[in-house]
Amino acid sequence: MKKYNSAPVRAGIAMAAGLALAANCGAQDQYPSQQIKIIVPFSAGGGTDLTARLIGEQMRKTFNQPVVIDNRVGGSGMIGTNAVAKAAADGYTLLLASGEMAINPHLFPQIPYDTDKDLMPLSNGVKVPNVLTVNTDVPAKNIQELIAYAKANPGKLTYASSGIGNAQHLTGEMLNKAAGISVQHIPFKGAAPQLADTAGKHVTYTFASIGASLPFIQSGKLRPIAVTSLTRASVLPDVPAIAEYKPLSTFELVNFFGMYAPAATPDPVIRKLNATIVQALKTPEIAGKLRELGFEPAPTTPEQFRDFLRAESAKFAKIIVDANVKVEQ
Repeated sequence: MKKYNSAPVRAGIAMAAGLALAANCGAQDQYPSQQIKIIVPFSAGGGTDLTARLIGEQMRKTFNQPVVIDNRVGGSGMIGTNAVAKAAADGYTLLLASGEMAINPHLFPQIPYDTDKDLMPLSNGVKVPNVLTVNTDVPAKNIQELIAYAKANPGKLTYASSGIGNAQHLTGEMLNKAAGISVQHIPFKGAAPQLADTAGKHVTYTFASIGASLPFIQSGKLRPIAVTSLTRASVLPDVPAIAEYKPLSTFELVNFFGMYAPAATPDPVIRKLNATIVQALKTPEIAGKLRELGFEPAPTTPEQFRDFLRAESAKFAKIIVDANVKVEQ
């Protein structure tokens, strides 16, 4: 029986594998060679959309490739997020999403993707503190006085947010527990009606983004009490953080807008994207525009962003359980 010489076959396989690897590496080295799409799971004109457009413009300049923003609205951000989770892992379909990434898994029993397994964090973009404002009939001038006012009027005070289960709602529940008060949540469909009803004295206080709140603060229709970040916001330097009140010195709950790619995206592409996002957020012009909106640029490495996501997820999970927050799906 003739002996079969497998050496040429093995050599051919090795050569083919080497050529495939070289081609793959070459494609990564040439990245990007075509248009990049950033999916935003919320409507145009909102905070996530504006952040995506600012970062996308810097990516266009750096990569010399078109960058388009695709707003995929619906499902509490899950429709757009799922589109990226299921997209080709080549770096040409990206996601810019907000804090719902750490909230939704604890609110909704059915999610069509696994945030931890299906998406690769690229970098956080910004942290978005909310500002607590009160209507002008409320006698409190700071968080200590507001807590005392709530304790003196149990069951009579209300606070507004822009929807059940969002970061503002959870901030209110976190304050209830941390301060030992019981203030009823009133959900609205968006920042405009919640701020208008608070200014109209139908609600005691509200948590809302600084950008949306500023016109009401500047006109004197709402009084700012505190921001929800550990430190003061650059756009409201005279408004203290809740954490400046010593009994609540660890209080922090902020929204955040970060970027993601499909999980299997090659690491060299991940690193290129991360470097470009960080560069964008450190550009004085972009950083200045973000701060004017009440956002604080907060770029990270992919690893730092993943750790941050996991920590925020655990924090939100505890608030949701403690406050027995339920939503309909």
